Amino acid sequence: MPTKEQIIETLKTVVDPEIHADIYTLGLIYEIKVGDEGIDILMTLTTPFCPYGEQIVQNVEKALKKFGVEVRVDLTFEPEWKPSEETRIALGLSPEDEKIIERRRDGK
Repeated sequence: MPTKEQIIETLKTVVDPEIHADIYTLGLIYEIKVGDEGIDILMTLTTPFCPYGEQIVQNVEKALKKFGVEVRVDLTFEPEWKPSEETRIALGLSPEDEKIIERRRDGK
């Protein structure tokens, strides 16, 4: 069974194709559970209208399958994702990235 640290490192390889940042650093992963039954991930997307949502979830599943255990990914939008100021600075989110996030949040 993989460790939580191994799972985190693997999740850091999954990138939001529009923002070009990994989903773990973005703060899209809310919970990681590792047990006898496999790996459970509770995550969110930048908005419910994320055009790459299905692709991101599939990429998470594909990345974690390398551990040879069952992988379950559940999406939630509570709480709504908002990048912290620290995350914005660390990722170097540009004003254009911020506009993309806001458009997604508004369903555009």
